[in-house]
Amino acid sequence: MKKKILAFGASNSKNSINIKFANFTASQIKDAEINLIDINDFEMPIFSVDREKKSGIPKLAHNFIGQIVDSDGVIISFAEHNANYTVAFKNISDWVSRIDLKTWQNKPTLLLAASPGSRGAKSVLDLALNDFPRRGANVVGHFSLPNFNSNFSEKDGILDEAINKDFKEKLNQFALHL
Repeated sequence: MKKKILAFGASNSKNSINIKFANFTASQIKDAEINLIDINDFEMPIFSVDREKKSGIPKLAHNFIGQIVDSDGVIISFAEHNANYTVAFKNISDWVSRIDLKTWQNKPTLLLAASPGSRGAKSVLDLALNDFPRRGANVVGHFSLPNFNSNFSEKDGILDEAINKDFKEKLNQFALHL
């Protein structure tokens, strides 16, 4: 039976390099059923306790956690906004945590980040590495891709040989945990 992989870029930009990177990464896993989602499909009102008391938890939050529950593993590639998660992703995370604080359901998780700069969105990746295990993620690997525009091709993948070797090792670790 094929393993089900949930993959997404934690950005609401239609041209996000992190969406491209998450999609590419998921496509490298052999014999898996890939569920690529767009977080724009889960846009909800800005979380607040007052909104929750008045209207309850949005159906989209339940739909999002359902995607996690139905998967065998999760791949997320983070965009970095001011050394943090994007507001779009943070808002989804806030709503979903009201359903289950252990949002990630102990699923094997591969955390990625990419940026056009030389740090490769490492600040947001460090944040996720600290945050995700406390929220029920079984983080089995993480990888940062710097200088995305010169190190990545949609046709050929990661162009730098050393970076690609590191990426493949992290991807193999993830695949072994499925």
